Amino acid sequence: MIRSATLPLQTVLPRLEDNNRLKLFSGSSNRELSREVARYLGIDLGPMVRKRFADGELYVQIQESIRGCDVYLIQATCHPVNDNLMELLIMIDACRRASARQITAVIPYYGYARADRKTAGRESITAKLVANLITQAGADRVLAIDLHSAQIQGYFDIPSDHIYGSPVLVEYLTSKEMEDIVVVSPDVGGVARARSMAKQLDDAPLAIIDKRRQAHNVAEVMNLIGDVAGKTAVLVDDMIDTAGTICEGARLLRQEGASRVYACATHPVFSPPAVERLSSGLFEEVIVTNTIPIEPDRQFEQLTTLSVANTVGEAIWRIHEESSVSSMFRG
Repeated sequence: MIRSATLPLQTVLPRLEDNNRLKLFSGSSNRELSREVARYLGIDLGPMVRKRFADGELYVQIQESIRGCDVYLIQATCHPVNDNLMELLIMIDACRRASARQITAVIPYYGYARADRKTAGRESITAKLVANLITQAGADRVLAIDLHSAQIQGYFDIPSDHIYGSPVLVEYLTSKEMEDIVVVSPDVGGVARARSMAKQLDDAPLAIIDKRRQAHNVAEVMNLIGDVAGKTAVLVDDMIDTAGTICEGARLLRQEGASRVYACATHPVFSPPAVERLSSGLFEEVIVTNTIPIEPDRQFEQLTTLSVANTVGEAIWRIHEESSVSSMFRG
């Protein structure tokens, strides 16, 4: 059964019907999330034409005046990554040429983020390249959710706000009233993320899976640091791509005596064969957010999708009102 939840923030937001300086536009990558954000803000999505020419080139036209306005463009750079990234760049350029006062690229999922450093000779740091492209296209600010690594914020030469999907995930887990929770990081690189969630879950204990990757999208579990015997293990990651890492981790947790295993991630990339792996019975539940739309053929019984629309909408409102975004996540 597929369950969807929209968990409201405590902030009571004033409606924006009379505020005609804030304009919200949606790219084609995640229209449903954009509509939810617009509902939270109490405004309509701006009219925009997007079409593709016979040779594959994209065309974008903003169909209302945005001169002197603060424009927010919602576009996840998920699959098809290159098309969605190019569409975002064209949207930014169109707004710049239409004399928008400020252009904020709202990127629920930031593609190319895993290439954030050189791990071998003659490689590109594509996360930095994409940041340069967005900046050069004319964006004045970037708002992103759960970047793969914190250092990507520094790749932008413009202000960037980094927000998190964890409060939505934590609120859902808390509502289930599970006992004997241990939060598990599927690798050493995700320890900070898992530790933060463990703290939000009433200082739950932490376990770490030590693995060594032999090739891209291939993971080998080596060792478990921590005790999961008889406990409910919650595996936490920023994204699930082919699900190799998180499923290998779940098998190890089962071998080490975990009574139940849950998977939590902000970004459901779900490249093949992720669905087959995740629905194989390893997990009681796979909990993700709607930063990336999940097509019907990639949904399965154990999947729960939560909405981050209120979080995104609140962040947009605070940026527009020039108030603190980071205070949304304190405590």
